[in-house]
Amino acid sequence: MIKPVIAAKTPAVLELEAGEYWWCRCGQSKNQPFCDGAHVGSDIEPMRFEVTEAKKYALCQCKSTAKSPFCDGAHRDL
Repeated sequence: MIKPVIAAKTPAVLELEAGEYWWCRCGQSKNQPFCDGAHVGSDIEPMRFEVTEAKKYALCQCKSTAKSPFCDGAHRDL
């Protein structure tokens, strides 16, 4: 498996509406932290996730979180 690219060593803190999203797992999307199709041709697929309430979320951009797609602070150890 190809290792994901670290897009940033900080989370993307975003106000999200309730709904479905696609989180970039490869790190190559120009629309971080969301998928823009840059993974095509690799063996890394985006992750579908859903939020049920509108609020601020911290989404991982280092691609090392154990709580995908949410930040767990793993970027501090990189």
